[in-house]
Amino acid sequence: MTDSTAHRAPDAPRAPLATPAGSSAHGGLVPALPEAGDDGPARSDPEPFGPGDLLWDGMGDQRLMFLLGGGLIMQVMHPAIGAAVGQQSVYRSDPWGRLTRSLTSLQTWVYGGPQAIEEGRRLREMHKDISGVDAQGRSYHALSAGPYAWVHLTAFERAVTMARYFGERPYTPQEEQRLYGEVIRLGRILRVPERMFPATVDDYWTYFHDMVDNTLENHPTAHDVLETTLTVGAPPLLRGPLRALWRPLGLTSGRLNHFVTVGTLPDAVRRKLELPWTARDEARLRRLGRAVAATMPRLPERARYLPIAYHARRAARAQERLTRAMRVA
Repeated sequence: MTDSTAHRAPDAPRAPLATPAGSSAHGGLVPALPEAGDDGPARSDPEPFGPGDLLWDGMGDQRLMFLLGGGLIMQVMHPAIGAAVGQQSVYRSDPWGRLTRSLTSLQTWVYGGPQAIEEGRRLREMHKDISGVDAQGRSYHALSAGPYAWVHLTAFERAVTMARYFGERPYTPQEEQRLYGEVIRLGRILRVPERMFPATVDDYWTYFHDMVDNTLENHPTAHDVLETTLTVGAPPLLRGPLRALWRPLGLTSGRLNHFVTVGTLPDAVRRKLELPWTARDEARLRRLGRAVAATMPRLPERARYLPIAYHARRAARAQERLTRAMRVA
């Protein structure tokens, strides 16, 4: 994140909303909204990710584990998503199992090569029968365009927030533009309708703030997820020194999980959920972030990256060496 007013951060002043063409500001509770992927003529598959892409370096980074909880909170604050997850998910009974399965899917999007395209299709197929009625009598469907896009588009805010708190430095404006382009490309892999993508980074923050202000709710599923974070230990895939950092400042692993999840939420989201957060809390989170940022560059690649990402990166380097050798031969 930058301090430039041209790149509005999650808590920057709001601008008038310019919703994606054909979408509603409410984000897709209307049953008549087309399903994700129903976006006119068939489009060609996007290029899979590879070395040189920002997501290739960032999506498998262990620091991602610190941001996933906040992403889920913002997603389930959407009334359609909150109802679907609250009624049909296993996050209460198997929190880390659900996370591990989600991480495997997420890593496949970026590190799976051609398999990423198939994973996008599989996810759409898996969600097509998830529908119901929430406690207020509102119908929902997992593939309605607005909610489906919101789940994906929270990824950009999470990536910017990760760099701000746990990175060696925030993204530059140029890097944010490049990263956002890759998030859109990832959305195409996941078959998010093209019309749901805000056109620019500025448009994205306008969309994000409008969603927080006018669509997200103080949803019971969000508080239920937060309660779950207090009862689980460190993520099982967190390794080595980062696992040791899960208990700094006298916090148990569950309390730290909750602390980081709440602390990395935008201020407006915390206010909507009525979650307290003090200047002292912010200072503690900043200290943790500096410790993580100082530790990561010193770790071997196997410890810095989640397993799928680590093996994909090694395989890509091996393929590059083979390609160079074949050119010489």
